Amino acid sequence: MYPFSSLLALCLVATLVAAGPCDIYASGGTPCVAAHSTTRALFSAFTGSLYQVKRASDSATLNIAPLSAGGVANAAAQDSFCASTTCLITTIFDQSGNANHLTQAPPGGFNGPDAGGLDNLAAATGAPVTLNGQKAYGVFVAPGTGYRNDKTTKIATGDAAQGMYAVLDGTHFNGGCCFDYGNAETSAHDTGNGHMEAIYFGTETTWGTGNGNGPWIMADLENGLFSGNTTGKNTADPTQTARFLTAVVKGEPGHWAIRGGSATGTTLGTFYSGGRPTVAGYNPMHKEGAIILGIGGDNSNGAQGTFYEGAMTSGFPADATENSVQANIAAAKYATTSLTSGPAISVGSAVSFRATTACCTTRFIAHTGAQVNTQVVDSTSTSALKLSASWTVVAGLGNSACVSFESRDTPGSFIRHFDFELMVNANDGSKQFAEDATFCPQAGLNGQGNSIRAWGYPTRFFRHFNDLGYAASNGGVDTFDATSLFNDDVSFVVSAAFA
Repeated sequence: MYPFSSLLALCLVATLVAAGPCDIYASGGTPCVAAHSTTRALFSAFTGSLYQVKRASDSATLNIAPLSAGGVANAAAQDSFCASTTCLITTIFDQSGNANHLTQAPPGGFNGPDAGGLDNLAAATGAPVTLNGQKAYGVFVAPGTGYRNDKTTKIATGDAAQGMYAVLDGTHFNGGCCFDYGNAETSAHDTGNGHMEAIYFGTETTWGTGNGNGPWIMADLENGLFSGNTTGKNTADPTQTARFLTAVVKGEPGHWAIRGGSATGTTLGTFYSGGRPTVAGYNPMHKEGAIILGIGGDNSNGAQGTFYEGAMTSGFPADATENSVQANIAAAKYATTSLTSGPAISVGSAVSFRATTACCTTRFIAHTGAQVNTQVVDSTSTSALKLSASWTVVAGLGNSACVSFESRDTPGSFIRHFDFELMVNANDGSKQFAEDATFCPQAGLNGQGNSIRAWGYPTRFFRHFNDLGYAASNGGVDTFDATSLFNDDVSFVVSAAFA
């Protein structure tokens, strides 16, 4: 028999284990007023839809729910629904009951009707992970991608207190503006200092910075990314290196804080806790209560990052409450999983890519100078042509879980996309080049061979179109994004390189 005190302790532990992040926030007196995740339920009793995907083949949609109450998303349902086509994430549902759903960001101050219009939607398969060994998908935000809700319920406005957390990929970032999650303007335009309070993650250095080279967790408060109470450097805000990262920003009248740590660890660090920025306009705050993901308050959409889960609260959460949320996140056991599928393309091998579209089955991906194209290659072709259609597979320059393709006739040069055209360029050693030259093979969309997906833009694949090479999406503004023959044009039989 256990004494009563021990039984009570066991019950409390069981309750904490069973609770989701938003149950924990509620028990701390700061309930979630918005809760978003494509990987799992954030309330222990939640059984509703987490997100919606739309497939290109027939524009049908499917809502993805957790496998069980409070559980991990049903990734198998998505995989089945999206088989042999491509899918986009159209909606990230709010689990709080306030209908603060996130959908495709509309034109705003940065990307008005004459500068691109609607933001892009994320590929449904761009960010696979596992939680306690069960597969799920995050939201892979490539530049140009964004989600928003400008008509929300119960989100903090003015100087009202709020908190927020997000679980992110700590290795996926850039210096663009702005990979945010949180509170923004309801007009999608910059309306002045202090009209936002959102988590920012990246290496933007125009305003405040943290220690080292970044990336850093900071706060986007509009017209400034802040790591402390000035626009300068906060050496207590460290460069983040964790693959899975928990980021926290919270604010109340006259005071705000940044916290964070590895999402697989048990503790959060406090990187700033103090007064509001001393620059005019931030004390008091003028929050407007919209919610953004992957973009800035004016829809500035040049940033990249990956979002797995996050929530916003009413009230200023205690550190102890956030520490319990962090323990819950760690217990979810986020882990990486394969980014590739289909016939194996082995690092170290030399390969060729043969088109499978009926018109073009004698054509192979080759290059003429910097331009990638397809050319007819056979046993009678010149040695130079055979070599230009042969590629050495190396570990992905931007992500070693995928691959890069080095030209065999121009060693040190690789296939990369530039303005979504495929090029063969010399590796300049930059982060941008490495990411643009990284591709993740998957099973061919038409059932043959492989389709070669761009790691940094997972809606885009190697495609031959009018005999030229592109990184094309299944529908879009460019002619090479045409949906006709897409599955065939992006499927290649990968064989040994020409002798």
